[in-house]
Amino acid sequence: MNDPSLNPFAPARLGPVRLRNRVIKAATSEGRSPEGLVTDDLIDFHVSFARGGVGMTTVAYCCVSKQGASAPGQIVMDAKALPGLTKLTDAVHDTGAAISAQLGHAGVVAQKKLTGVTAVAPSRFVNPTSFAYCREIHRDEIFTVIDQFGAAAQVAVDAGFDAVELHFGHLYLPSSFLSPLINRRKDEYGGDIDNRSRFVRQIAQRVRDVVGRRIAVIAKLDMDDGLPGSIWIDEALRTAQLLDIDGTLDAVELTQGSSVFKPMYLFRGDVPVREFARVMPPALRPGVRVMGKWAMGSYPYEDLYMLSAARQFVPVIKNTKLILLGGITNREHLETGIREGFDFMAMGRALLREPDLVNRMIEDPRARSRCDHNNKCMVTVFTRTHCVLDPEQRYGDAAPLTAPMKPAQTEGPAVIS
Repeated sequence: MNDPSLNPFAPARLGPVRLRNRVIKAATSEGRSPEGLVTDDLIDFHVSFARGGVGMTTVAYCCVSKQGASAPGQIVMDAKALPGLTKLTDAVHDTGAAISAQLGHAGVVAQKKLTGVTAVAPSRFVNPTSFAYCREIHRDEIFTVIDQFGAAAQVAVDAGFDAVELHFGHLYLPSSFLSPLINRRKDEYGGDIDNRSRFVRQIAQRVRDVVGRRIAVIAKLDMDDGLPGSIWIDEALRTAQLLDIDGTLDAVELTQGSSVFKPMYLFRGDVPVREFARVMPPALRPGVRVMGKWAMGSYPYEDLYMLSAARQFVPVIKNTKLILLGGITNREHLETGIREGFDFMAMGRALLREPDLVNRMIEDPRARSRCDHNNKCMVTVFTRTHCVLDPEQRYGDAAPLTAPMKPAQTEGPAVIS
């Protein structure tokens, strides 16, 4: 490489943290903590990316409260989870990588049958996917959620995380406050974009007050969510600018799409309708097969598919580092991100397919991801997230067909080695 400043594998600082390179494993639903606690399987999952060369791996969707869960088996950031979280961070640190915890509250994405309570939103809202009613969150509850983000961040510090990622995207509760489609409040949290940005700014401020400069604070922010009349880039630029002026964040990871409607706007590529139908209750399967592609949306995949929107943020953000996401699959893409003004690059599906991809790219600049964007990995979140094209992830290690027995003098039954 002729220009050392474009080397994505050189060390870089993220707030108080020094990462060994500029590649971050993006948060992807994991399904590896069925009891809501860290398991050896979850540890192995993140250690695989750490050993594979990433600068930092991100533990996906740690709830700030039980009411903020979006799916079964998610980790709630509380004292009960602390021992396992500490074991997880220690294991990742042993590889030389850093680790971040994504903190979130599901809001309109939460399910009453899971949380036991009616989901909350900035204003009364009906989720167009589940048709579930969401009540308007009360003003005092807003302050409670802000406190919960702060408390969850303290758990992350106690557990040894290097960073927290505040989930301000995909129309989860903080993101839904940014949406004029969902947020129709008449108080100081509704109205123009400055007011609608108040909630995320207060969360970021509380988290920064709690963690100080001990760990990095990142926000995952929607540039647009793909829903007509909802979040779009013009107002997202203003939200990012306000957060930048506040100085509460070390970095912003720019994203798109929602978990409410048309989720393929985030992922792009093949729409796994048949696979989703298989995991639905029998009564819903015909409807999913007929309407699934419409409900999920259909958007062609292209490399660096978020770059055209994300580059609009580069001249606006003065003090906060930027993380590029979306369609990054090779070293050339990483170098393009740096050249375009981004400080870090986040990879999801490509690493799910090949956890060692970063090491491969370091060794061979021509290395390319084997991910073909079939998106069948999306369906595996209902069980245990994995790439369906990787036999070891899908089936586990195979036992040998034959193996030598121990010597005949061994007492008891023969043991296969």
